[in-house]
Amino acid sequence: MTDLTKYRNIGIFAHVDAGKTTTTERILKLTGKIHKMGDVHDGEATTDFMEQEAERGITIQSAATTCFWKDHRMNIIDTPGHVDFTVEVYRSLKVLDGGVGVFCGSGGVEPQSETNWRYANESEVARLIFVNKLDRLGADFYRVVDQVKNVLGANPLVMTLPIGREDGFTGVVDVLTQKAYIWDDSGLPENYEVTDIPADLVDDAAAYREELIETALEQDEDLMMEYLEEGTEPSMEDIKRCIREGTRKLDFFPTFCGSAYKNKGIQLVLDAVVDYLPDPVEVDAQPLTDAETGEPTGEVATVSVDEPFRALAFKIMDDRFGALTFVRVYSGVLNKGDTILNSYTGKTERIGRMVEMHADDRTELDSAQAGDIIAIVGMKNVQTGHTLCDPKNPCTLEPMIFPEPVISIAVTPKDKGSTEKMGIAIGKMVAEDPSFVVETDEDSGETILKGMGELHLDIKVDILKRTYGVELEVGKPQVAYRETITQSVEDSYTHKKQSGGSGQYGKIDYRIKPGEPNSGFTFTSTVVGGNVPKEFFPAIEKGFAGMMEEGVLAGFPVLDVEIELFDGGYHAVDSSAVAFEIAAKGAFRQSIPKAGAQLLEPIMKVDVFTPEDNVGDVIGDLNRRRGMIKDQEAGTTGVRIKADVPLSEMFGYIGHLRTITSGRGQFSMEFERYAACPQNVADEVIAEVKAKNEAK
Repeated sequence: MTDLTKYRNIGIFAHVDAGKTTTTERILKLTGKIHKMGDVHDGEATTDFMEQEAERGITIQSAATTCFWKDHRMNIIDTPGHVDFTVEVYRSLKVLDGGVGVFCGSGGVEPQSETNWRYANESEVARLIFVNKLDRLGADFYRVVDQVKNVLGANPLVMTLPIGREDGFTGVVDVLTQKAYIWDDSGLPENYEVTDIPADLVDDAAAYREELIETALEQDEDLMMEYLEEGTEPSMEDIKRCIREGTRKLDFFPTFCGSAYKNKGIQLVLDAVVDYLPDPVEVDAQPLTDAETGEPTGEVATVSVDEPFRALAFKIMDDRFGALTFVRVYSGVLNKGDTILNSYTGKTERIGRMVEMHADDRTELDSAQAGDIIAIVGMKNVQTGHTLCDPKNPCTLEPMIFPEPVISIAVTPKDKGSTEKMGIAIGKMVAEDPSFVVETDEDSGETILKGMGELHLDIKVDILKRTYGVELEVGKPQVAYRETITQSVEDSYTHKKQSGGSGQYGKIDYRIKPGEPNSGFTFTSTVVGGNVPKEFFPAIEKGFAGMMEEGVLAGFPVLDVEIELFDGGYHAVDSSAVAFEIAAKGAFRQSIPKAGAQLLEPIMKVDVFTPEDNVGDVIGDLNRRRGMIKDQEAGTTGVRIKADVPLSEMFGYIGHLRTITSGRGQFSMEFERYAACPQNVADEVIAEVKAKNEAK
């Protein structure tokens, strides 16, 4: 069996364009996996293998790659940085043990890097920081280190210092060993020499080294006392052990610098992955949860080869070889031909082929063990987030929770041939991405695609057109409105039907009142004395719950309503579950209009980055879009404005923002909450829905 301490499962994550994919490319080159390196600029990077990625120069799916460095096996996942794809990042972080956060030397800490950093903090992933693109104009390593402290609230432990600035960037100083690594102009990563530190950096290097040792030794009091009292410097092994310990506890993040594109400084990052990032055994084990409630059971999936088999399917991809299920094995061993249980569906499947992925190529495997990240070919009923386990020891690893989609577009295929193709294609795409939802509008027969943002849906339509050859007509984006009530109502409803033979009878007295925000629908019963027999409660609840799908104002789903059944009446012969269910439906139609029905709209948390000269225009524009400005902070390269804005006002915003800021503005948005619509907006929406229904 392979020694688990020689494993590193790491992810590389960052903001769009900070150079994640290029960094991954260079790592693969150094570890001898690719002979000719591809560049993102030419659309040739190994981990960007979808047409959409190569063309737009962004990474959409997390590609998993295995490589080796200094006898250690690394499983590297290259994650997307764009906000519409953060589900992918979240999912990758879940199965990683450590990460490398890449920041752009001139852009610094950008909105998206913050979101990803927050995700990594929630998942408690140990990280290194790599400040990239130091050969760019305006790049400043020390400024980025300050931003990491101030914006992310993290503690960077500076491990290397840059030699030269911008075009003159030639290499790095290793603070710990006090040596300089200088590369020549050939652009080859192996052409470097180790020399003494340049004279102008000697003092800085010494100061940073002292700070480094003091920070590291906080992990070990005895060494700290010796160092402070007697001035004895601990051995290199002790210092590295302390850095590793502090990195694992997230007390600090070792920070490196370089330029991936120019091949400078990558080796030191690889050494640090081996030296400081935790192996699968050192990370706190994944908790097991109760399949019904999602609550932790108190047991954990200990990473060990001797435990029963447990694994998590974290990504599903469809490529020319068939469906690939990416799996992180937490414990036990998996052999070709084994039968495993999917604890979510309760079905067992036999493992046919297992492969180790290298972006788009693969190597066949006969067995996999705890700590591995592999792909299984041709699994039938597995979706992302399902737990695969030993049939004798069923368990559920943490259930995955994905955000609700907030934006939808209607698509109709142009011809009959496309209709069939679209059905198959969409089935595959939904399995790959849980934040992408597809429904059919029963009245109009249109297919509705729902997603996390405009770019998300844009790319989905693109994949349908290109990968699957489906020609579509795309409607304009629609907002997912909701309805709720504002007043409490006490009411009664009787359902009677007599038509020869046994009839139907059910009478209910109930109170309807507005619930807590985000509570959904709650049903309680305080009936005493058996006026409504207990066996009819589920039917009444089902009747009300069924009606929540379609509100009275414009047919949008209803949120945050509490219904209390306090009395009623029944007939010994004519009452049945069906009668009470129909009574509940009638009651809903009768009472909701009296309870002050109100339209809710999705409010987005918007984060805009703009140059200082344009702040006034951007804020004015957000106010016109009914936005609430929450906060603005000036950075070195511009100003970040945080605001809450209704989604309906944000369509096409990126084009508008670029016009105001002459192309320099950026923004990201995520769903925050539902809030009441102003009356004039609500009237327009309701009128629009009515007109649409009449046209059918």
